[in-house]
Amino acid sequence: MEIYITENFLLHSKTAIELYHAYAKAQPIIDYHCHLPPKDIAENTKFANLTQIWLYGDHYKWRAMRTNGVDERYCTGNASDWEKFLAWAETVPKTLRNPLYHWTHMELKRPFGISNKLLNKDTAQEIWEICNAKLTLDEFSTRGIMRQMNVRLVCTTDDPIDSLEYHQSIRQDAGFHIRVLPAFRPDKGMAVENGAAFRDWVSKLAAAADVDINSFPDYLAALRKRRDFFHAQGCRLSDHGIETAYAEDYTDAEVKTIFDKALTSKKLDHSQMFKFKSALLYELGLMYHEKGWTQQFHIGALRNNNSRMLRTLGPDTGFDSIGDSEIARPLAKLLNRLDDENKLAKTILYNLNPRDNELMATMIGNFQDGSAAGKMQYGSAWWFLDQLDGMKKQLDALSNMGLLSRFIGMLTDSRSFLSYPRHDYFRRLLCNMLGEDMENGLIPNDKALVGNMVADICFNNANEYFGFGLSR
Repeated sequence: MEIYITENFLLHSKTAIELYHAYAKAQPIIDYHCHLPPKDIAENTKFANLTQIWLYGDHYKWRAMRTNGVDERYCTGNASDWEKFLAWAETVPKTLRNPLYHWTHMELKRPFGISNKLLNKDTAQEIWEICNAKLTLDEFSTRGIMRQMNVRLVCTTDDPIDSLEYHQSIRQDAGFHIRVLPAFRPDKGMAVENGAAFRDWVSKLAAAADVDINSFPDYLAALRKRRDFFHAQGCRLSDHGIETAYAEDYTDAEVKTIFDKALTSKKLDHSQMFKFKSALLYELGLMYHEKGWTQQFHIGALRNNNSRMLRTLGPDTGFDSIGDSEIARPLAKLLNRLDDENKLAKTILYNLNPRDNELMATMIGNFQDGSAAGKMQYGSAWWFLDQLDGMKKQLDALSNMGLLSRFIGMLTDSRSFLSYPRHDYFRRLLCNMLGEDMENGLIPNDKALVGNMVADICFNNANEYFGFGLSR
């Protein structure tokens, strides 16, 4: 068959092609938010087969397979790796117009070099054998793939109680030049509603910080020690996955009482849970500002909706969806509390519900203060929205309400070492949009002017915004 993912895939005009090849294609990758296991990078893991690197942990694929009538045994169960891959291959033709179809074939092309075959049940065996053979090579280890994809820096997502031993190992390896930095993700420390699981996490935090935690001030002291430890390991970003922003009014006495109740297994009502989350989110915001970090808020996921499958498989297995909580008022209130004390850190806001695009794009403008270009960022299209339509709408909202030229660009948000083509997907869309605008006379037909903005969005802006100091 003809090549599907061509050199000019998604580029529908001569101008778009010129922008992409001259200004976007060769830009290095800064993946400032991902879920890659640092252990695999530290140990330079080689995966035994395509299923292990491509399907393990990928709830995007599992959702599609379940929808296609595939039994759970072939998603997360005890089927062999070949059986799981074959089930995925049989599902792929049914994903037309889902971004999984594009991603699948982009990932087969890079890094595996397969561009003249569509994945289906008839091609599965051949593709399986080609990819598995390449996975034995050094250039297809975790580090080898990162080098092939021109990755310069990644930020993983790490629990405050993590030892960061693998980050330390990576940093001490003089032969590996891709920077791998931790990011501080205290979601479990926010989840006071989880009862015994929350108390267990507090105990582990106490051990990690070497602090006795008997009160809310003790709790903050322990978190601050872990923040300092993360900072010493190169961390400059935090991240929160929250259903909405939390900004309830509370008093210090109330929060201390709520925390005491949580530690002694007493039941908390809804109001108390929200007060605790509001207090902790505010206090963490102050901690981030003290160290000059950037805080990220991923807002709007309704998680773990299928309780039966949560009991069976645990979280992050494909049973989450878009939520519709009120966001604008509490988010404005939270950011204002911090800004009012001149202690609002650089902030990236991500929404999952597309109804909130313009909300986020206008919210960031309320708190830009001239201290840094694009201090407040409307983050890239996330999760259910990181597809062509979702990314275009995010870019349009940011263009209309803010400065697209200051945008810090794309990320993978992925657990897979094969997901880097998502950066290329975004770059092609960006160049196609801008090329169309140039040809329609909406922006000047000036290749250098527009092309340099493309290069900034792909690499330069993130490098400058986070202060990574990477050379081109």
